[in-house]
Amino acid sequence: MSDPNFDDFDHESHMRSAFELAREAADRGDRPFGSVLVRGDSIVFADSNRVLSEDDIRHHPELHLAYRACRQVDPDERAEMVMYTSTEPCPMCAGGMVEAGFGQVVYGVSGAQLAACAGDDPPVRSSEILTGTTTVVGPVLNEEGREIHHEFDW
Repeated sequence: MSDPNFDDFDHESHMRSAFELAREAADRGDRPFGSVLVRGDSIVFADSNRVLSEDDIRHHPELHLAYRACRQVDPDERAEMVMYTSTEPCPMCAGGMVEAGFGQVVYGVSGAQLAACAGDDPPVRSSEILTGTTTVVGPVLNEEGREIHHEFDW
C-alpha cells in the first residue's frame, strides 16, 4: 500500500470505536480515553486507558498503541496508519507518536476542551509536537466525545 488517501477512511465509525473504548475505560474505573489504530481503513490495534486499573502511569491508549506498533509494524506501514483517539493526545502520547511516525492522528475532543471539563490548564497541543511528522485532524464528532467527559466524574 502506498500513499493512502486518509480522507477515504470512515472517520466517524473509527471515532465511535474510540469513544466506545473510552466508555469501557470509565466503566472499569479508569479515565475515559480510547484509541484505535487503523490501516487500510481497518482497525489493526485498539486500546483504552488503564492507568488506574493497571497502576501504570504510562498506560494511555495512544502511547500504548504507538509502542505496540513500533514493535510489530515496520516504519513504512506505520506511515500508512491513522490513530483515532477519543481525546487529543497529551504531550507524552504525542511524543511517542513522533517516534511511531503515523500518517495521521484524528481526535474527538481537544485538549483545551478536556482541560475545561476537568478543571485543568490546557496542555501543549499535540499538533505542535507532531508538526513535521504526523498530520493532526480534529475535532471529529466533538459533541459525542464531549458528552463522555461530561458524564465522567472529573
